[in-house]
Amino acid sequence: MQKGPFRNRSPLVLASGSPRRRELLSDLGLTFDVHPSPLEEPLPGPGESPASYVLRMAELKTLDVAARFRGATIIGADTAVVLGDRIMGKPRSRLDALEMLTTLSGATHQVVSGFCVVLPDGKTVSEAVSTDVDMRVSTEGELMSYIETGEPMDKAGAYAIQGVGTFLVTAIRGSYTNVVGLPVARVLEVLTATGCVEPRMPSDG
Repeated sequence: MQKGPFRNRSPLVLASGSPRRRELLSDLGLTFDVHPSPLEEPLPGPGESPASYVLRMAELKTLDVAARFRGATIIGADTAVVLGDRIMGKPRSRLDALEMLTTLSGATHQVVSGFCVVLPDGKTVSEAVSTDVDMRVSTEGELMSYIETGEPMDKAGAYAIQGVGTFLVTAIRGSYTNVVGLPVARVLEVLTATGCVEPRMPSDG
């Protein structure tokens, strides 16, 4: 199998159980262990901005895992779908998913991901990245049929741009992988700038 274009220079741990984030890192060629944090995610605080909230969640989970893996590079993230001042998490039921998707239909919303990287020396880098997403106008029947696939039930905002839910999206402005759950280009910049990741040379095999 063809390896990706990068390799990590230190042990790497993904502090998330998300299959999407796992795939994005694997595509780069990185090797890593997966250890999601068991901590419960608190709700946004009064007046807390979406960027502040996802950063707080990313740091909470990543630092929790980093305490158990000293000397490794730890990557964690949290993603929210935002419409106006409303932060949408994962739907609690099919009815909740329908309400979210109906609200997003025909509108432009933001997907905001916060990521946190704990370096082997214990230093922390965390940022929030936002992408604008335009949604097509969908009928209730279309949305109900989509919900029946089961895909929306574990996704923020009740849709997956990389899955069946791609039919809902007409345009994006910003990072595509950010909508999937991890702003890969920016995370890679942090990892390469700090020497945790480097390009894979042809001689590496």
